[in-house]
Amino acid sequence: MTATTTGDNLVAFDDVLAAYDPALGLEVHVELNTATKMFCGCPTEFGAEPNTQVCPTCLGLPGAMPVVNGRAVESAIRIGLALNCEIAEWCRFARKNYFYPDMPKNFQTSQYDEPIAFEGFMDVSVDDGAGGTETFRVEIERAHMEEDTGKSLHVGGATGRIHGASHSLVDYNRAGIPLIEIVTKPIVGAGARAPEIAKAYVAQLRELIVALGVSDARMDQGSIRADVNLSLAPKGSGVLGTRTETKNVNSLRSVERAVRYEMQRHAAILDSGRTILQETRHWHEDTGVTTSGREKSDAEDYRYFPEPDLVPVAPSREWVEQLRGTLPENPTEKRARLQAEWGFSDLEMRDTVGAGALGLVEETIAAGAAPQAARKWWLSELARRANDAGVELTALGVTPADVAGVQKLVDAGSLNDKLARQVFDGLLAGEGTPEEIVAKRGLAIVSDEGALSAAVDKAIAANPDVADKIRDGKVAAAGALIGAVMKEMRGQADAGRVRELILEKLS
Repeated sequence: MTATTTGDNLVAFDDVLAAYDPALGLEVHVELNTATKMFCGCPTEFGAEPNTQVCPTCLGLPGAMPVVNGRAVESAIRIGLALNCEIAEWCRFARKNYFYPDMPKNFQTSQYDEPIAFEGFMDVSVDDGAGGTETFRVEIERAHMEEDTGKSLHVGGATGRIHGASHSLVDYNRAGIPLIEIVTKPIVGAGARAPEIAKAYVAQLRELIVALGVSDARMDQGSIRADVNLSLAPKGSGVLGTRTETKNVNSLRSVERAVRYEMQRHAAILDSGRTILQETRHWHEDTGVTTSGREKSDAEDYRYFPEPDLVPVAPSREWVEQLRGTLPENPTEKRARLQAEWGFSDLEMRDTVGAGALGLVEETIAAGAAPQAARKWWLSELARRANDAGVELTALGVTPADVAGVQKLVDAGSLNDKLARQVFDGLLAGEGTPEEIVAKRGLAIVSDEGALSAAVDKAIAANPDVADKIRDGKVAAAGALIGAVMKEMRGQADAGRVRELILEKLS
């Protein structure tokens, strides 16, 4: 076993699988993009000054009466339909009682035993280990409506958490934002692929949410958040073990890492003869470990009871069918169609989806870039930069229009790939559009024939032995002269044209 910096011992992943069967459960919270909150008319704009988007209702002040946001109900039904759920003919809200400093009412208005959507599924595509893909069905237990809490900011500590902080501040702007919580049934039988399936499910769910247009689903801003439940049971026992819930995992990469880490941590505890504590855990992006949060409450501890200030929601069957007609193309069918249109191999498409870049590539192509060029930039240069920064591709700050703009300059011969990478440096630094960055940094390829010819003459004069080889028919030796010219021109020359000039002068 190996030890982590937190003191947790971990069992090697292969040893976990030899002794235990993992079971997963994923709870994904989707913040809806409605103009107003779930039960009041306060705006929902992200990033506003703290406590400027509040009113007596979302602050839970005496006498304030909530009213259900009709657009949020519509979004909930569309999400349920897209997840192949049944839509309730009658459902109602409940009060979920527990204390958090950032929850102004000391209860959350949610749905308990009567969710608006239930009994659905999503078919998830994962790597089959042989260069292709296979489908794994994730069953959906429910999708229900609720409101978000406020946000605590812990000040004075090193980690941003309450431990070690000197004081805390509370911003209630987020309190009352409409949420849809999507809860899976236990995912069993995944074995070694449990981490991969968890990541693929959240990625595909996010893709679906964006396609529905009900949320921007930005994990970096918290508009889609995943809670990862994990338990282990003795191999072949057919039972479910005691679970832990890792809260608010905020990237696809971290979903996969959190599942793997918890599997290895659980196994170490069970191997030592101890028992798993049912608790929430905090995920630490920087170290890749989880730490204890609080002992997990069961449903009865929340003292649910029907919300007396809200009438039940009873969507008519006609309305439900009308909303069914607004659903976007099924993500699995869409991927197959796009793969055929773009000419991607199974491996190329799988890698694109796995990197969370499908939508970005699609938008880049729509902005004018060729499919392979769009894929190249997002999965190589930009994926590397996102990995170095520890963020998702969508959080880099480079847009599909930017990438298409860079590729347009490459296609026009104004840039080569090396210079294009410097343009991405400028984009990440906020220096303007690709064209503005090229102008400011002086990156355009030199097309002045006189300047190119002079640089070639200088390289020939400085390398007479290489020039003689080329005159003797050893054309491959031209590479050395091309390199010398490119160095002289600071990379701002068309290598193809330089080669032509060298051969013309030495033939």
